[in-house]
Amino acid sequence: MAEEATTTPRNKRRTPEEASIDPAAQEMLTLADLMGLGTAFSRADDLAPCTIGAVGMCCSLCAMGPCRLTKDGGTGICGATIDTVQARNFVRSVAAGSAAHSDHGRDMAFTLKAVANGEAQGYAIRDIAKLRNVAAKYGIPIEGHAPEEIANELADLYITQFGQQRGSLVPVVRAPERRKKLWDELGVTPRGVDREVVEALHRTHMGDDQDASHLMQHAVRTALADGWGGSMIATDVSDILFGTPAPVLGEANLGVLKADMVNVVVHGHEPTLSQMMVAASQDPEIIAYAKAAGAEGIALSGICCTANEILMRQGIPAAGNFLQQELAILTGAVEAMVVDVQCIMQALVALAERFHTKIITTSPKVRIKGATHIEFDEAHALTIAKDVLKTAVDNYQNRAKIQIPDFKSSLIPGFSHEYINYMLGGSYRASFRPLNDAIISGRIRGVAAIVGCTNPRIRHDFNHTTITEELLKQDVLVVETGCSAIASAKMSFLLGEAGLDRVGPGLREVCETVGIPPVLHMGSCVDNTRILTVLTQMVEEGGLGDDIDAIPAVGLAPEWMSEKALSIATYCVASGVYVMMGGYNPVEGRGDKVPDSVLVSELIGDGWEETYGGRLEFLDDPQEMIRRTLAHIDAKRAALGLSAYDPTQFGRSGDARLDAMEEEMGEATLDERRAALYGQVPTS
Repeated sequence: MAEEATTTPRNKRRTPEEASIDPAAQEMLTLADLMGLGTAFSRADDLAPCTIGAVGMCCSLCAMGPCRLTKDGGTGICGATIDTVQARNFVRSVAAGSAAHSDHGRDMAFTLKAVANGEAQGYAIRDIAKLRNVAAKYGIPIEGHAPEEIANELADLYITQFGQQRGSLVPVVRAPERRKKLWDELGVTPRGVDREVVEALHRTHMGDDQDASHLMQHAVRTALADGWGGSMIATDVSDILFGTPAPVLGEANLGVLKADMVNVVVHGHEPTLSQMMVAASQDPEIIAYAKAAGAEGIALSGICCTANEILMRQGIPAAGNFLQQELAILTGAVEAMVVDVQCIMQALVALAERFHTKIITTSPKVRIKGATHIEFDEAHALTIAKDVLKTAVDNYQNRAKIQIPDFKSSLIPGFSHEYINYMLGGSYRASFRPLNDAIISGRIRGVAAIVGCTNPRIRHDFNHTTITEELLKQDVLVVETGCSAIASAKMSFLLGEAGLDRVGPGLREVCETVGIPPVLHMGSCVDNTRILTVLTQMVEEGGLGDDIDAIPAVGLAPEWMSEKALSIATYCVASGVYVMMGGYNPVEGRGDKVPDSVLVSELIGDGWEETYGGRLEFLDDPQEMIRRTLAHIDAKRAALGLSAYDPTQFGRSGDARLDAMEEEMGEATLDERRAALYGQVPTS
């Protein structure tokens, strides 16, 4: 791995090595250059970001503008100050991000309703235990009731959460008691998902809310409707219908594509289609259809969060994260890329025209000009999935030259909060006690949740993996979701012993004892709610304070790029988490051409920390993010009265002979150590 991130002068194209640390991505970017084809990487180099819009200083909310506030003390035509404009822009981004994740949750609730009533082809309730557990949290009767009855009532309850006008969202009851009381006192407990999003748009309309602090208060309320509402609902229903994730073996990177098979890549975020694609791809009828076309079968893989959904439940390989969607097409081996919603680049269609790949849109909410549209609905799910796969098979004969990078890595995904409970205590003693005790004893210094996107203006995967690697050395347990998890998978951090020679001695003891990799894959971006649940359970277990803000934990989105990321960051901060984002600050107040106004930027930092115990910061340097992470964790340890971090007290067996041999081995790999100590033969 390179020692420092690559910075790119304006109007200078990066080399493939400067654009990404992933050798598979580098190979495809080299091919793109040879073919004269553009990608998100080259477009990012060619298009300089707007320095005014990037920091929220442009207001385009009415036809009197747009107004660019580039001078100290300047106002818009209506008199709006820079503070008001920045706050409005931030609130609108949070509202859009919350709407995207929560609309996903709404669709999942409708699917649950359809399955309960026998109206969804091919679906079934896969996790009855989770259905009963979730329903019981909300007071839904479960004893003596069939799963379909419980699911029907739970679906109705979830559907009402979107249009509810008064009261509070039901999933909020799962937050720590002290946190719920704080939200009530501050007036930010979300009432209904749609109400908060609509009110955010109303407040930011021209001539409405013009107090930056008041606006940002509603940003918090809207984001909480996402994290403790829509997203939590989406995760619950996905687990109930498709199974709560548990560890499986999978693979990641472009090398999962098969030269002798029909390659179908599913991309987007909603698991209803992708799960049915998995079932259809294994149907003997479809396999026979593929073989009749000259292929050996169907090779299904995923991109982005759809990849995580089917990876953690079915072990279906991930072809890559967000920035690899174009690179998959460049291989020439993809017969169809099947997309639903979110994070889908419009550039895919034009690029696919240079190859034989079909871009197939499936959601009634998403069309892309030039793409093939095969609309998906749950009532005919399996039939439609088969039709999509047959379209891909029919395209197999149109293949030309292919170039599949020979890079892929194994990983173990599927660490839901339910499984973490089980792995720490077993079936009858499931508990977070061992995790809390490991933190209290200092074996685990603290916890970092590394999540989020990849961004072509930041060296692909660099920030994610650099931060992950260093925190592991410092005995920080890392949990990951989304594109970040796929980045770490490609570096073998998600495969047990493959990563244990790169972690601190205390964390290594825990990983070897429990039998887990040093980085826990917890799902897609919408599954960040699993992290909230883990933090809440740690609070309830005791010994680490009475609220989330007391835990030695940090959230990081090192390569953020979407409005959803801002919503996630805001609801995590409001839940008591210190969050750092890698890249530019959308409400920055200072710079060469920026007015000297820092109200909103200070509000999301010191202001939110004073109010919620969490803060939001934007940083360019991954090393500074690492430094602040460790400083925050150590400060929280001290505030709890825990011992200072001391890696020297762990990692020794207590057997003088073995410890002496360990000392002599020095920097040897884990396999070499075991071969010397235990007579095991290292395996490649």
